[in-house]
Amino acid sequence: MKRIPFSVSASLLLALTLFAGALGAQAPVPDSALSKPRASAPPIPAAPQLGAKSYLLQDYFSGDILVEHNADMRVEPASITKLMTAYVVFAELAQGNITLDQEVPVSEKAWRTGGSRMFIDPKMQVSVEDLIRGMVIQSGNDSSVALAEHVAGTEEAFAALMNHYGEQLSMTGTHFRNATGLPDPDHYTTARDIAILSAATIRDFPNYYPWYSEKEFTFNNIRQHNRNTLLWRDPAIDGLKTGHTEAAGYCLASSAKRDGMRLISTVMGSASESSRASETQTLLNYGFRFFETVQLYQAGQELAQARVWKGLSENVALGVRDELFVTIPRGRYDDLSAQLEVEPQLTAPLTEGQVVGRVNVKLDDGTVASPALITLGEVPEAGFFGSTMDGVRLWFDSWFEDDESGTEPE
Repeated sequence: MKRIPFSVSASLLLALTLFAGALGAQAPVPDSALSKPRASAPPIPAAPQLGAKSYLLQDYFSGDILVEHNADMRVEPASITKLMTAYVVFAELAQGNITLDQEVPVSEKAWRTGGSRMFIDPKMQVSVEDLIRGMVIQSGNDSSVALAEHVAGTEEAFAALMNHYGEQLSMTGTHFRNATGLPDPDHYTTARDIAILSAATIRDFPNYYPWYSEKEFTFNNIRQHNRNTLLWRDPAIDGLKTGHTEAAGYCLASSAKRDGMRLISTVMGSASESSRASETQTLLNYGFRFFETVQLYQAGQELAQARVWKGLSENVALGVRDELFVTIPRGRYDDLSAQLEVEPQLTAPLTEGQVVGRVNVKLDDGTVASPALITLGEVPEAGFFGSTMDGVRLWFDSWFEDDESGTEPE
């Protein structure tokens, strides 16, 4: 098992026992190799500078930002809007409010919506699944409106749902006015928010996400190709969505996975269809080449045992609430260290999940992660006798500490 060396904070009790294991196998180092100097990792070059208005590169698992430029600048999302349209529809499917095989009547408004289309008309009833694929793969404005009306009655009501989910996802720089991304002065987003939405789509709807990797879709005897040309150029790329209007420029939200590492790239306001693809590829290549993401701990993994005073149990297991990933310069894993900081005295009652300290993961002089250290079980308070005995022990401990420091106990 891979291990991160632990050092123990001075506030830790002597009875604390430590152990930590990260996922991923690593062969033991032979004794003969210990005397050999380890090759240092190559330095990371400066992040690429792109011609797009704003862009961001983020690791999916750790959430670490590797590259950003104007990531919080307000921009028009164009058809990248349909990421949120799809997110709302996926949520409705997950909640059982609609089904993939439901037939949806096509309104006059949906049929007349301009821009990219999947070519539905009011004489048709189209399944929810076909409308989703028409929106995700063909970027159909008509299918987006049809889905919005099916879910919420009107596109305006659907936009309110979009903003509701945006707030839940903490997309603080975004506001939606429609389901298509057609220009509106009150319809805007940021590169950071699109990365948040992209990650949420992958995380929350893994059963539906594969639609974003489909290269073509045929409906009404009309075959159209996915506008994300990187799907043909790089097998690691499996989504997400393109966008273009004259005001927004060319936009692309993409995700790629190589050797277990997933990156999310957002490029907004590029000069052309080819430049948004090449700029996205540049960001992804930079991230995969110079960084690596490792899982250090699993959710609920026991990292330590701590002494508990005045409790029915003398010890409690400590760990982290969520799985912990960190993204670091490639080749620097062995340079990581971890330090547990625990409250100097844990006294019952303790509830499960109670925060009692932190795990500080460091690389060189910087902290790369600092998740909360929590109790993995509860410890009820002991009865009168047990509490009294521990109280006496604590008094003696305090007395000896004060005596050694040259002060009298109160």
